[in-house]
Amino acid sequence: MMRDDDAVSTPAEEAPAAFPLTSGRTRGYHRAAVDTFLESARAAFESGRPDFGAADVRSASFPLVKHGYVISDVDAALARVEDAFAARSRERTVHESGVDAWVAGAREEAQIVLDRLSRPAGQRFARTGFLTFGYRIDEVDHAADRIAAFLRDGDALTVAQVRGAAFRMQRGGYREEQVDAVFDATIEVMLAVR
Repeated sequence: MMRDDDAVSTPAEEAPAAFPLTSGRTRGYHRAAVDTFLESARAAFESGRPDFGAADVRSASFPLVKHGYVISDVDAALARVEDAFAARSRERTVHESGVDAWVAGAREEAQIVLDRLSRPAGQRFARTGFLTFGYRIDEVDHAADRIAAFLRDGDALTVAQVRGAAFRMQRGGYREEQVDAVFDATIEVMLAVR
């Protein structure tokens, strides 16, 4: 018969994973980093903090590790969180300044993006030096054409398509930070008019 002091001690149970985990050699987002960020985002949303919003969610990044969270599942959750922050911001602006001010702000931002994307192909963004890598110009220009058609003509385009835009690298390509900033501004416009 086994006594209590003879029992084998086991480590404390880990908290259940919030998202599916990767397996094998596939890397995923660091669990603790994602959990901490989402907890901070939840707290900011519930408290109505004005210093944390959709842009903060969109710019979140996490280390990649073995047995991490499946990237696509986390990204889908982050998209929903970003949408919630954007909706709250829209409601706040409409409440404080009125619908006309909100519409005028969205139009102004859309025009800034459209002006940038209406430049000639190959000249829409600053380029890196010849020995430095940047986003592949033809791929960015193709995505820029789709965004411009959406803003100018109302062609079909979803926030998920803009969020999911990914570009290969090339020497002398477009500067990543400029492209990312304009694509982020596009998402802001699209979320504002939903």
